[in-house]
Amino acid sequence: MNQSSSSKPRVAVVFGGRSSEHGISCVTAGSVLAAIDRDAYDVVPVGIATDGRWVLEADDPGRLAISGSDLPAVDGGRAPVALMGGGGSTDLVVGEPAEVPAEIGQVDVVFPLLHGPWGEDGTIQGLLDLAGVRYVGSGVLASALGMDKAYMKIVLQAAGLPVTPGFVITRREWERDAGEVLARIDEIGFPSFAKPARAGSSMGISKLHDAGEIEAALAEAFRHDPKVLIEKSMEGAREVECGVLGSVDGTPETTRLGELRVGGGHEFYDFEAKYLADQETEIDIPADLPPGVEEELRAMAVRAFEALSCEGLARVDFFLMPDGHVVINELNTMPGFTPTSMYPQLWAEAGVSYPELVDRLIQLALHRDTGLR
Repeated sequence: MNQSSSSKPRVAVVFGGRSSEHGISCVTAGSVLAAIDRDAYDVVPVGIATDGRWVLEADDPGRLAISGSDLPAVDGGRAPVALMGGGGSTDLVVGEPAEVPAEIGQVDVVFPLLHGPWGEDGTIQGLLDLAGVRYVGSGVLASALGMDKAYMKIVLQAAGLPVTPGFVITRREWERDAGEVLARIDEIGFPSFAKPARAGSSMGISKLHDAGEIEAALAEAFRHDPKVLIEKSMEGAREVECGVLGSVDGTPETTRLGELRVGGGHEFYDFEAKYLADQETEIDIPADLPPGVEEELRAMAVRAFEALSCEGLARVDFFLMPDGHVVINELNTMPGFTPTSMYPQLWAEAGVSYPELVDRLIQLALHRDTGLR
């Protein structure tokens, strides 16, 4: 294990980013910064501004909390940071105009808390692989598959796992032949969903009740991604989720299942229900499931984790239909990670506190090799 000159491993917590989930990433980073054991690790907060600039952020978790309905953001005016790889080490270098760049020191592990494109999708993972630095979470392939819901479905189906029926349309297809797209949506039937293929936090998702809502829903989804997924609505389904955590010996561990029950007039678990609507969404951990179903879903979660070649952590989301059959909705390689998010709550029920979970993920990253695995 290549470790910094300090007696403690140095962890760079990277957050923000260029995607529409910039603010949620900042909130997640605030929670992790507050939880990391400073007696065990040196911590360097690195923010990525919405224009892509990397900066040395303030180590101030309180500044990164949600205030009412306002989400925090990276201060792009702070000192710029560069990740310099080579010579058997990876260093963070910070500079100010007209000053000689100052070396922060060698980074032992990066904790990338980025959500959405240009972060959760394999891009930063590829950069870190090139730099030869260890990092928390899945590698390039799994991250890319986890972000692109259309290709995720292809891989999961190839592994024999059931997925939600649907198809992909592109902005070009919609502009070229709207009639053909409308006919395909009609085949799926109503209600259905239009969602960006490569976005998260339920951003850009609309429920389609009839053909009159399609144009506006596609316009909203295309604001986030030129590739949109149309999916059949799983009416009457129970939404249950399972946390998966890697281990040093390569055998994934799973949590018990948690169930989401959305209230407050929300038809589905949208962005507001996830982050802004206090007390309107109820979570049952463990979920009250029929005999044998929990074991089946936990086994399916591991199969999905391994089919996508995931590492570190993932949350696998299922729809349990009224007739008893199950489909996988999606797998998240960097799930919501505040203490009140489902993934940490699932592990808390298993006896793993939030600080312990953060520590386990860092230790997993420190103990794995760089390069091909």
